[in-house]
Amino acid sequence: MPNIVVLGSTGSIGRAALEVAAGLGSEYRVVAISARDSVDLLAEQAHRFHPRYACVADEVAAQRLRQKLRHLAGTEVLVDGGERLAELPEADVVVAAMVGAAGLGPALAAVKAGKRLALANKEALVMAGHLVMGEARRRGAEIVPVDSEHSAIYQALLAGRRSEVEHVTLTASGGPFYRCSAEELSRVTAAQALEHPTWKMGPKVTIDSATLMNKALEVIEASWLFGLEAEQIKILIHPQSIVHSMVTFVDGSTIAQLGTPDMQTPIQYALTSPARRKGLAAALDLGSVGRLTFEEPDLERFPALRLGFAVARAKGTSGAVLNAANEVAVAAFRAGRLAFSDIVTVVERTLNRHTPLPEPDLPTVLAADRWAREEAEKCLTPNTCS
Repeated sequence: MPNIVVLGSTGSIGRAALEVAAGLGSEYRVVAISARDSVDLLAEQAHRFHPRYACVADEVAAQRLRQKLRHLAGTEVLVDGGERLAELPEADVVVAAMVGAAGLGPALAAVKAGKRLALANKEALVMAGHLVMGEARRRGAEIVPVDSEHSAIYQALLAGRRSEVEHVTLTASGGPFYRCSAEELSRVTAAQALEHPTWKMGPKVTIDSATLMNKALEVIEASWLFGLEAEQIKILIHPQSIVHSMVTFVDGSTIAQLGTPDMQTPIQYALTSPARRKGLAAALDLGSVGRLTFEEPDLERFPALRLGFAVARAKGTSGAVLNAANEVAVAAFRAGRLAFSDIVTVVERTLNRHTPLPEPDLPTVLAADRWAREEAEKCLTPNTCS
């Protein structure tokens, strides 16, 4: 019976992971769940799945959770225990569904413990890909991506050897504003940015998809996850979100993974691979889709992509800086402190003030993260950051 830990179980990916686990039946058991402070939903999940542990970020939330679980036997409430859950001896698969830099510590803990890491938290690799992948190799841990694009590449790579890969192509829906002019982009509101035309995601990831920063993060993630140079990664805008990504081999063959835009499919594959099981997502009907279109991205209107490739080349601490600055800028946009079109500007200005340090250890990565947050805050105010 595979035992599953779902970190970030109250977010969109975490909720989907629990539904997938339930759909797989009694063979799969959820042994631990966690959230930052969504106590009500976490309590509902605990009553449904009866995990051994339920974890929240602070003691105030823990007290509320204990009260809600007072009649539930066998579930212990933990505080700030994400890394402890990631290395539980009884855990077989750790689903890393947290958003942002908070996912780095648990991801590292999971691979150090030799677990299968079902990775939805791309920030762990963006910030410290060399550390996470290095520990995975040393400990024999398996990292199976949950992002639909990286899951597609992971699956397509089974058609050949890694040494035979010419390049990979990440697809992007383009988000809700891809056809907008620069002037229109400057007037985008937070409410508008939170309406994605294809995918249902959390607020931060939805805004990243609108700026295409999410795709920039995916470029960096792919470079670490699959051992690719930046020049081996391409992006195509594909509004239908049916072709999730492609791998082109040296003989000219291109293998693509297609499916309906439903995160349950890549989540389930991360839990069951290499086996495939009947899933909850609807099967793809290409006849009803009708047409699939692709085009090159516009790097002028969406400069986040340019930054993603630059960081994939620079490596070192640049990934931690890009991610931290983007988290600050997105939070400022959601709070009404920053225009949509200035999100990437703040990130770029912060990157320009940083000299990447190669092969950083974890304290150095975390120091770069803190520095970038402080610098990005300065860059929110005109004329204080150039």
